[in-house]
Amino acid sequence: MNDHLYRPGVGIMLINHDGRIFVARRIDMPSEAWQMPQGGIDEGEDPATALFREMREEIGTDKAEVLAESDDWYRYDLPEGLRDRLWGGRYVGQRQKWYALRYLGSDADINIETEHPEFMDWKWAPSATVPSLIVPFKRALYQQVMDELLAKIPPSLRIAG
Repeated sequence: MNDHLYRPGVGIMLINHDGRIFVARRIDMPSEAWQMPQGGIDEGEDPATALFREMREEIGTDKAEVLAESDDWYRYDLPEGLRDRLWGGRYVGQRQKWYALRYLGSDADINIETEHPEFMDWKWAPSATVPSLIVPFKRALYQQVMDELLAKIPPSLRIAG
């Protein structure tokens, strides 16, 4: 199924001690574009290694432990206006392995002013509000990912709404 048209990547649903989910606002989008940390898998890298590397690169810390992994790879297509701008126009979207992680650090450990910053702001959001914060072309994927991963983690790690 045309996997070569989709950039392989990982997605990270990071959950804090209150059961809220980490979202960050993209620095390169003029609209309110929030997302969970995510990124590409380097050549020869496995998804589990990529997820901790991406955490360090995007939020400055990898103080977390894996709680759950998606059974399959999720895909999304980029809107026409973005396809030519991202990744040299090589891909039509991404296929991603998603992970739920328990955050073990403090808010002070999070630093989005990394070497190549991708975010201008971040916050912990209740799970029910996360899909509404996400750019429309990723919204359905985020809802599917959250439905799968939240069902796999202990209820004590989730908060209502």
